[in-house]
Amino acid sequence: MFVTAYESPAAASPGLPERPGVRPATLALTAPHCSRCLLREWCLPAGTPSRVVGCMDKRLSSPRRIRAGESLYREGEPFHFLFEVRSGNLKSSLTPEKGQVRVSAFHMAGELMGLDGLADGRHASTATALEDTEVCAISYPLLAELAQGNALLQGALMQQLSREIVRELQLLVLLGSMTSGKRLAAFLLNLSQRLSARGYSPSEFRMRMSRADIGSYLGLTLETVSRTFSAFQKQGLLDVDQRHIRIVNLAGLASIGNARAPRASRATRATPVNA
Repeated sequence: MFVTAYESPAAASPGLPERPGVRPATLALTAPHCSRCLLREWCLPAGTPSRVVGCMDKRLSSPRRIRAGESLYREGEPFHFLFEVRSGNLKSSLTPEKGQVRVSAFHMAGELMGLDGLADGRHASTATALEDTEVCAISYPLLAELAQGNALLQGALMQQLSREIVRELQLLVLLGSMTSGKRLAAFLLNLSQRLSARGYSPSEFRMRMSRADIGSYLGLTLETVSRTFSAFQKQGLLDVDQRHIRIVNLAGLASIGNARAPRASRATRATPVNA
């Protein structure tokens, strides 16, 4: 919910415990400033009092810069912060009882992470950067304190929680009642809609997640994902060049995924974006 704009060299984080086999996330050195953040519109609801924004400027923790492959937090670790993605992409994954890691979500700029720790004070998933990524953090106790006197912040937090619930329900529908083609079509349309909402092209983007990650998320094998991409290309729905995707027929893809094709935003950017 809260992001900050900054430019500075990365430094080792003094606040993160080292874990065997896992590179710790790094921190930027400059202080955060929500009041000057270019992504403020994604995080703070319109009309948030300046005194609240100023309080956040003073009390936010240092922004974190995470390299590709690093973890932002891991399953079972204590929950202290909520994180907003400033740039880059991450994935969340779970480890069921059988021990096979399962991708549970993908996250892009402007999205909130860490809500899985609200239930019992420990993170229920592991968040891993798919590329070099920047996030901003705010302590949850501070957020709760600020929200007590601000109905707008309370509403924004509840909206984020609701989105998490809806995403889980959508995943259950994908895994429970859709064929492989419908699953992949719905996944691509979801990416398209999220990018369009941020002013990017809804039809051309580069995916940062691997096909193995996509398969893990959709409950499909790597071979099935690759075969379905090829089938979509032969049907004239997509142009695929490794991870670069161009949706040629949005309406046709939407008819397969039982979804509405996203409309391009008026502020759609001409260049494709990393998804």
